[in-house]
Amino acid sequence: MIKTIVNAWKIPEIRKKLLFTAFIILVFRIGSFIPVPFLNIVDEIDVGKGNTILTYLSLMTGSAFTYGTIFAMSITPYINASIIMQLLAVAIPALERLQKEGEEGRKKIASITRFVTVALGLLQSLAYYFYLRSSSYLMTASDGTSFTGFDAVFQAIVIVTVLTAGTAVIMWLGEQITISGIGNGISIILFAGIVSRFPTLIKQLFQYLDTGRLVYRILVPVVCILFLLMVAYIVFMDNSERRLPISYAKRVVGRKMMGGQSTHMPIKVNMSGVLPVIFASSILSLPGTVQMFLSSSSYEDTFWESFFNAFQSDSWWYALMYFLLIIFFAYFYSTIQYNPIEMANNLRKNNGAIPGIRPGKPTSDYILRVLSRLTLIGALMLSVVALFPIVYSLICEAAIPPLTEDGTDGGMTITLGGTSLIIMCGVALETVRSLESQMMMRHYKGFLD
Repeated sequence: MIKTIVNAWKIPEIRKKLLFTAFIILVFRIGSFIPVPFLNIVDEIDVGKGNTILTYLSLMTGSAFTYGTIFAMSITPYINASIIMQLLAVAIPALERLQKEGEEGRKKIASITRFVTVALGLLQSLAYYFYLRSSSYLMTASDGTSFTGFDAVFQAIVIVTVLTAGTAVIMWLGEQITISGIGNGISIILFAGIVSRFPTLIKQLFQYLDTGRLVYRILVPVVCILFLLMVAYIVFMDNSERRLPISYAKRVVGRKMMGGQSTHMPIKVNMSGVLPVIFASSILSLPGTVQMFLSSSSYEDTFWESFFNAFQSDSWWYALMYFLLIIFFAYFYSTIQYNPIEMANNLRKNNGAIPGIRPGKPTSDYILRVLSRLTLIGALMLSVVALFPIVYSLICEAAIPPLTEDGTDGGMTITLGGTSLIIMCGVALETVRSLESQMMMRHYKGFLD
């Protein structure tokens, strides 16, 4: 990876793209520190502990959400809009036809996605505003009372508009990286937000060392080693694939014999990427989010208290539900993305066949069996990465006795979750592949000239 970046830096055209990408990332990070008008946030917004939609947004936005900045919504509305468009393309025939119309159809879908992004950003900004108002994070009048009447309406409009505009600006910045930078603009913006939390993670590890406890002096190096092993594991998972052998029949075209070659159909083991983890964590965060807006006295010592506790990230029940949902959404995404019947028909149209398998329904059944097995393997591998921080924290909490009587130092938690690691490694690998392809295209262009 480092060698690829060094080689790309030596090429003037790609160097300009790298510098442009770095400039866009700098603009993004500066915007992540510009506060929204009419907010009174002294330190950080309390997103609470456990598993809520607020902790998830804080993670995905690089802590911009907890500081109430103009980029507090980050790129999450665009990601949600893209996922919604993918799902709607399966259910709505008109969108499915647009996907098959080539470049023109993709431009129309991209335009629709932008409008959906702004709409989701508006809804998310409204919810964020109401949370800030209920938590007394809004600027008050000189006498300490909240604004009323026109002043309150104007305050709400400014906050929601600035947050929504921040979402649109981030989407535009990502597109500029895709057009004029090294590509994968949205992914790189998300990558930059997650990587910006590294200093906080390193500070947290040093704080554990400063306690002077022997157990932390052992666990901190272990965590660093496990982090490197998890990165290697994710890279292995991302590159793993099953190659189905394909043989093409010979045919006569004019006076020439065409075909007769053998190739393969690559199918990735982790074909759904990080989406099952995002879907699962979003669903499991809903009960915790509802709990934030309820008074503890309204459900204390009732069934709902046990229900909400089961959805906290420090619960074994949460880990079990997380595991089952990841497997479910892996199969769900695989089903909507891959059509074995269509794949078998395309092979038949191109005079191709899988050796030992008859064309038609036997081929589609065989592909379906392969996809089912690969989906299960990929989901299990994905679950290892997603559940490792949770299981590790639970084990440490149970094994390490608290340092104080109130139990405030009862374990080591990992703030950088499996979702972040998968996104980071996936974006890094995709960026390296993009740089390699650009260098190869330049090589062929020079050769032909």
